[in-house]
Amino acid sequence: MSKVILITGASSGMGLETAKLLAQEGHKVYAGARRIERMESLRSLGIIPVQMDVTNCENNQKIVDQIIADAGRIDVLINNAGFGLYGPVEDVPLDDAQYQFDVNLFGLAHLTQIVLPYMRQQKSGRIINTSSMGGKIYTPLGAWYHATKHALEGWSDCLRIETKPFNIQVVLVEPGGIKTEFGDVVGKQLQKYYDSSAYQKQMDPYLRMMADPKAMDNATEPIVLARVFVEAVNSKNPKRRYVKGSMAKPLMFIRKWLGDGTFEFIINRAFG
Repeated sequence: MSKVILITGASSGMGLETAKLLAQEGHKVYAGARRIERMESLRSLGIIPVQMDVTNCENNQKIVDQIIADAGRIDVLINNAGFGLYGPVEDVPLDDAQYQFDVNLFGLAHLTQIVLPYMRQQKSGRIINTSSMGGKIYTPLGAWYHATKHALEGWSDCLRIETKPFNIQVVLVEPGGIKTEFGDVVGKQLQKYYDSSAYQKQMDPYLRMMADPKAMDNATEPIVLARVFVEAVNSKNPKRRYVKGSMAKPLMFIRKWLGDGTFEFIINRAFG
């Protein structure tokens, strides 16, 4: 059965591939991103690109109003927009940290608040949030990124319970290492702090990895995660969490079942 779907962060990577697969299945897909020019080719697939900055409340309202006016409903919201802010806690300005939360949590939350009344009225809906294995584990220099994903995990679990009486389901997707622009963004951020930082020794392994053209060879292709999102959309009884991608299950298993000491030993060996 065809559904009306809004997906954010759809100009590249998992979001882009997910939008394509959902459109191929006959769903009506609105693909949101700041860089709308990168989505123009999607129109030939029947996808409707919309320019979105999830941190802009007026923009969020405008897009939801547009979809309701056009399609009359929103069946699925895929909150996929996000990025990773990496750098030592001591060095990262709090304004930058605030923006990390604005994109990865508060912008997502605002968009969800706008969509929920329509889903309640139709007595059905699905919210799919892109978390990360980083919502269950932690790595050096990623304090602010991990903080947003840990927060998103708890926020989504609470929302799931609140919306269950209205037949609205809430799903988390927890990707591992994916071949995306994520690493390039991380490398540029670390370079920004490097020269004046006392934490250069911890930054060096990251920067060496980012400079290695083979570093992402073992990362998972975005299309693999796109299929997971499609399953989360189409399943009659979706899982609460979907875990997929390079190193996600092993690292999450180690942290959960072998404890923080063992986990940190492995992380220190990898990044030491």
